[in-house]
Amino acid sequence: MRLYNTLYKDFEELYVGYSAVAIILSSCLGSAAAMVILMNGHDLVQMLQLFLVVAVALTYNATVLAQLKPKFVFNSLIVSLLVSTVLLFVNVAMRY
Repeated sequence: MRLYNTLYKDFEELYVGYSAVAIILSSCLGSAAAMVILMNGHDLVQMLQLFLVVAVALTYNATVLAQLKPKFVFNSLIVSLLVSTVLLFVNVAMRY
């Protein structure tokens, strides 16, 4: 919890800069996850995973554009990065 609070305080102090960098990070990680998901096929399971990755990444982008509270934006960034990372690793493991 101490790490979360430290990262959040830093994010809150430099909100505009970190938001811009995090949009790029979230979008790139989400697109890499989407590519690997689609490399595993086009079945219903892959389409649901693709929907989840895209929805979470777009939700983060929307929270930044809507200028919501920094805490909500930070939490949505964490969710976006976690979902994209987990699905990326799961699909890489399934592929190889």
